[in-house]
Amino acid sequence: MVEPFEERMQRGGDAAIAQVERFFMRDDPVHRALHKIASRLEDLNIPHAVCGGMALVAHGYDRTTADVDILVTQESLTQVHQNLVGLGYLPPFEKSKNLRDTELGVRIEFLVAGQFPGDGKPKPVAFPDPSTCAVRLGGISYLSLPALIELKLASGMSNLNRLKDLADVVELIRVLKLKRNFTLGLHPYVRPKFSELWGAVQAAPDSEER
Repeated sequence: MVEPFEERMQRGGDAAIAQVERFFMRDDPVHRALHKIASRLEDLNIPHAVCGGMALVAHGYDRTTADVDILVTQESLTQVHQNLVGLGYLPPFEKSKNLRDTELGVRIEFLVAGQFPGDGKPKPVAFPDPSTCAVRLGGISYLSLPALIELKLASGMSNLNRLKDLADVVELIRVLKLKRNFTLGLHPYVRPKFSELWGAVQAAPDSEER
């Protein structure tokens, strides 16, 4: 198996810069790993939704990421391991729910429906069944924009180590020029935080009238 991709990126230098340039050209290991795993899951008829950084990219906020996050059910996760382990994918350590693409070194992280974002503790917002929240973009199933924002808000609200999730929502509001009433499509648990972040974006010095 090749060196983990995230470790190559963490070393920085010219090689990391080159990978970032390739990322924005959609010709890097992460994009290739995304298309590979999405194709394999389609072939296996496993319901799924790409989330995390690659979902942000698909919805219009172009930022880099070093892995591919995929939402599945617990039953589907078992199927994934039964059908993919040893066939181009291996767990990074024993009993891990995640996999690594052995050709590209990219980590494939799985989020499980019914579990909770952020601190992992029970809360009104849980990871949904991907069959209820996936949208097709460019031939790949991604988490819908409302579901993505809802989960990122719940994550950042409950875990100080996940404040970047709130920053991602800020950028989605800014880049996509989301309206205040977008909050109506979100779970009541996260609506106040969305409104707070929306107001902060409008008050920013470089904010345009929305």
